[in-house]
Parts: sequence; structure tokens; C-alpha cells
Amino acid sequence: MSVGGPGWAPQDIDPTKPSVARVYDYYLGGSHNFESDRAFGRQALGAFPGLSQILRDNRAFLRRVVLFLVAAGVDQFLDLGSGIPTVGNVHEVAQAANPLARIVYVDHDPVAVTHSRALLRGNDRATVVAGDLREPERVLAEAVATGLLDLDRPVAVLFIAVLPFIDDAERPAELVGRYMTAAARGSYLAVSHPLRVARSAALDLTRVYEQPRSPNALRFRSGEQIEALFGDLTVVDPGVVLMPLWRPEPTDDGQAPQVGPDYPGLAGLGRRD
Repeated sequence: MSVGGPGWAPQDIDPTKPSVARVYDYYLGGSHNFESDRAFGRQALGAFPGLSQILRDNRAFLRRVVLFLVAAGVDQFLDLGSGIPTVGNVHEVAQAANPLARIVYVDHDPVAVTHSRALLRGNDRATVVAGDLREPERVLAEAVATGLLDLDRPVAVLFIAVLPFIDDAERPAELVGRYMTAAARGSYLAVSHPLRVARSAALDLTRVYEQPRSPNALRFRSGEQIEALFGDLTVVDPGVVLMPLWRPEPTDDGQAPQVGPDYPGLAGLGRRD
């Protein structure tokens, strides 16, 4: 179906069906989304008013972990389920710290891929691959084929707020492990993920994502399930923690962020030794 509208959108997608990537773009204040995405996003924000803050925290974690990785000497990144790389995404953060950093984004949403290609035009150290992260061998082969990913050298593999859309039946920990097994020693895995808490709003958000019109189901997982995603990797201090508490930057008054015990999101970084 043709969208009959914006030039950034492919002509063979259905604009009446929301997509995970475009809804996330809407959450972040982007402009590459359709009314179907905005309507779904408004419903999700209404069900879980704290979602906007969680998404800002997720974006802040992405920035902090990328800067940590660049400082640790990592200069190549594989961002899986990357969505639409709006302001503050991996290539901007990494290349500001190290202009030689290389980034391969991966997403299966055609709008995300099309817009990523346009946005990255002229940047010969960043590219996007159209692919399904549930096919690690194919994704890795295509990422290597771009010339920007060398699996014989340490790479940062990023699963930022994407594993909640992978069903338990698809064995997310094993899926992550297939990527890390293919990566060289000294590689890193970064994960952010919704945490299952006894909070009715989080349950309401899950129900929104279970609707027939939803782009995908959303899964909150236990702390044990999220920690299991790191397998036998060495987890970097401070461990798998509430997202704002992962190596936080001091607030204006010099204090650490204050996060309640029912905060519904964990993040962590693991290293393959």
C-alpha cells in the first residue's frame, strides 16, 4: 500500500498499522511516524504516564554506556533493533568521542531502514542493515559484509530496549548468546529491559501492547531473567541495576539519582573475557 505522502517513507508499507520503531520515534518526539503510530503511542502513554521518563532514562543509559565503551577502547558497535536513529543515537555519541568509531545499525522496519540510510548518507563509518535480529548468523554476515564490522576484534553488541519484543519461546538468552559467541574476546554486551514489578500501570501498558492492533507484544521480565541474558559474560560494575543507577552522572546538586524500588527497568553491561 502506498502511503501517498512523506518522501521519507517507503511506498510498500501500510501506514494504518503501527510499528515498534515508529512508535518509539513518536515517544522520543521524532517526526518519522504515522497517525497510527501516534494514536497507539498516546494510548500507551495514557496507560503508563511514567513511560516518558523511562524512555528518557533509556536514552541516557545508551549515551553513558556508549561513552564508557569508547573510553574502554571499543571502536565498533552493532546496534540491534536500532529503530530510527534520531538525535543522540549511537553514531553521534560514539563518533563525537572517537571520530573513527564504526557503527552498524540493524532493524527490520522499512521506515527505520530508509530513514537511517538517508540520515547516515555521507557518513562512511556508519550504516544500516535491513534484517531480523532473530537471525544472528544472517545479520552478522550482512553486517560484516558492509566492511564496518570485524568480528576478529572487540565489538559492542547493543540490545537497547529491544528484547522485550522477543517472545520467551524464542529463547532470548540463547539468541543473545549466539551473537556473543561469534564476537571476539574483549567484546561487550549492553542490555536495557523492562523489569516486572507489582505496579498496575506497567500491567496496563502490557495490555495495550497485547491488543490486536499492537505492533508487537511487550514483555516485562524478572530480574533473574534479565540477568540470565548475560550468560557467562563478566558483568561490569555496578552490575545489572535499575537503569538510572548504571554509572549515573551526578545531578545538579552532586547527588546520585533517586529511584524508587518499583522502578520498572534494568540495564547492564557484560564483557566476553
